[in-house]
Amino acid sequence: MSHPRVLAVHPFHAVEGARIDVLGEGFPIDPSGLPEVRVGNVVARVVFASPTCIGVLVPSGLAEGGRVPVRVAGISGETAFVAVGTTFATGLHQVDSPAFDADGNLYVTYSGTRGQQVPVSIFRVLANGTRETFSSGIVNPTSMTVGPDGALYVSSRFEGTVYRLDAEGTAHPFAKDLGVSCGLAFASDGTLFVGDRSGTIFKVDPSGEAAAFVSLPASVAAFHLAVAPDGVLVVTGPTLSPHDGIYQIDPAGNVTMHHVHFGRPQGVAFDASGALYVVEALAGLSGLYRLRPGEPSELVLAGPGLLGVAFNPGGGLVVCSSETAYRFARYDWNR
Repeated sequence: MSHPRVLAVHPFHAVEGARIDVLGEGFPIDPSGLPEVRVGNVVARVVFASPTCIGVLVPSGLAEGGRVPVRVAGISGETAFVAVGTTFATGLHQVDSPAFDADGNLYVTYSGTRGQQVPVSIFRVLANGTRETFSSGIVNPTSMTVGPDGALYVSSRFEGTVYRLDAEGTAHPFAKDLGVSCGLAFASDGTLFVGDRSGTIFKVDPSGEAAAFVSLPASVAAFHLAVAPDGVLVVTGPTLSPHDGIYQIDPAGNVTMHHVHFGRPQGVAFDASGALYVVEALAGLSGLYRLRPGEPSELVLAGPGLLGVAFNPGGGLVVCSSETAYRFARYDWNR
């Protein structure tokens, strides 16, 4: 019988409440009780146990995050670690991914229920974690992206309008009559793609003129958009099906389906290397997956209820649930 030892934690990145698996050899499994596992100094809830794998839930109380040790009681030797997201902003109502500007400031929303007027609809979170009011003039802000001009563009699913926000946060209508407008993404030529969750993807030219580009099946939530380095538009649109694929649309408007079989795929983003990251939001299976050409999808971050993802200019990462944004540092993310 092998000497009990901890080998690794999978996935390496997680937020509070996520299930992670402690992998090893010779874990003592006693029918009368489960092994004790600590994440940092906090006892974690064990949800699965075998001689080679112990599944636990990342406990709350680790708001500072960072690289946290994971230990199994009674097993000495090298300690495994998990990178826990730092709580970066709370009290939000996100519908899509947050957005970073070139200076590393993060924009998050309080979207509210349909037609709800809220005191502050968009907040700016500085790199040091300070949150400040940015804009109050948009009803149901949904999706955000930073344009080639450095301005923040925001869709209102209530008004079917995309706004351009100036440096003071004042909202100026940029494009109108876009249905239940949600996902936003800019192409390299300045074209803005806008997703109408009823099934239309619009192209908006730099003057704000919109035209239908392609039609897709309607979504039960927001469309989420990102443009790949080669100009291909990537779209997720969760349906009532237990499994959804990812749409890929070339510049000519040809649509193909990438059959990854995610459960309620939502936020999408590309990192600096061109790898695609997709949030899978189906209850109990949610997390962030990385897709590289010719390779199977890989779970790289676990988290319950996630819906959005964004990379900052320095390579760091933020993921968010509807209420909370979590930050991961570059040194952790590139492990």
